[in-house]
Amino acid sequence: MPNTRVLVAGASGGTGRAVLRLLAPRPVTVRALTRSASKTDRLESLGADEVLVGDLFDPDDAKNAATDVDVVLSAVGSTLRDLHGGEFVDGVGAQNLVSAAAAADVRAFVMESALGVGDDPASLLATAFDAVIGPIQRAKADTEAALRAADLEHTILRPGVLTDGPRTDTVQVAEPGAKLWGTVSRADVARLMAAAPWTPTATDRTFEVVDNPLLRRREDLLTIDWVDGPDS
Repeated sequence: MPNTRVLVAGASGGTGRAVLRLLAPRPVTVRALTRSASKTDRLESLGADEVLVGDLFDPDDAKNAATDVDVVLSAVGSTLRDLHGGEFVDGVGAQNLVSAAAAADVRAFVMESALGVGDDPASLLATAFDAVIGPIQRAKADTEAALRAADLEHTILRPGVLTDGPRTDTVQVAEPGAKLWGTVSRADVARLMAAAPWTPTATDRTFEVVDNPLLRRREDLLTIDWVDGPDS
């Protein structure tokens, strides 16, 4: 699908910036969403064709972000600093974006979630996530549920502990409940996010994702032929 229009939500975060770098050389038009106007120049330098300043807590801003795009890549996320701030952007904000995307007839929506989200059996690492950032995990679970219920092709990625390491392409991917554990670079997660809309076997699925050499011989790991984009 050449000339595909892609929205990157959470574009100024670590994963979002990595997504922009991946999309920059591809034949797609990229809209980056950020809450901070001061980050416009930075996002344009990373490859955004358009930078939209908006707040997903505002349904009208979410509607503006999703209008006239084909694919949404949502890398929005809260931090520990947000735990006592009330609503979470990866909860209410992301759900506003899901609703706006469905209303705008967006073709595909990819969500960055986290290990331990939902009621699937979890590793000790995922259980620790729940203990430390439980309210954020529950907000993500609500957004996952909203995305599955929406009339949208979707892929949900649940990465382990995110790092700023390089892209490796050696990640382990499994169905929810596989109890994966470990770290994974934002660059590797970004690669899967950018590939998912063009990967038929990733449609309407949820994956746990880590990069842990100790898990490479697991028999329940999935082999996904990730398609890197419309130029592949």
